[in-house]
Amino acid sequence: MSNDAGQPRPTSVHSVSVTGVVVRDDGRVLAIRRADNGTWEPPGGVLEPAETIKDGLHREIHEETGLKVRVDQLTGVYKNMNRGVVALVFRCHPIGGTERLSDESTAIDWLTPQEVSARMNEVYAVRILDALRPGPPSIRSHDGRRLTATEPLD
Repeated sequence: MSNDAGQPRPTSVHSVSVTGVVVRDDGRVLAIRRADNGTWEPPGGVLEPAETIKDGLHREIHEETGLKVRVDQLTGVYKNMNRGVVALVFRCHPIGGTERLSDESTAIDWLTPQEVSARMNEVYAVRILDALRPGPPSIRSHDGRRLTATEPLD
């Protein structure tokens, strides 16, 4: 396979992750403090090869928090341009389970949108804020720390 200039296209490998923006009836959003780097993020992770998107989302949220959720809708697609990770983000509501820590989380909290902006770096905060607003899913790119592009749905 080659590009328009006749050059071979580089082989690209991407991974797909899923993230749950779990919203309580009072509008607070579930966040975990990750054990590996200490950052606050919504729960989620990379899909297993033979796993469906919805099954992976349920697994990741339950593994990291002990909670079970109802998946409501896709709210955004985000690509880390440096790492080749495409994240699918879904708004969810808690429906059961018992909140607990895991090997992947050292703290769990329910944050207001203002607390989300204060505690999280931009690429995670925007996923939650996008999930809380009405409208079509967002499509954004980032470098792992900062947004680099927002693409409108045409």
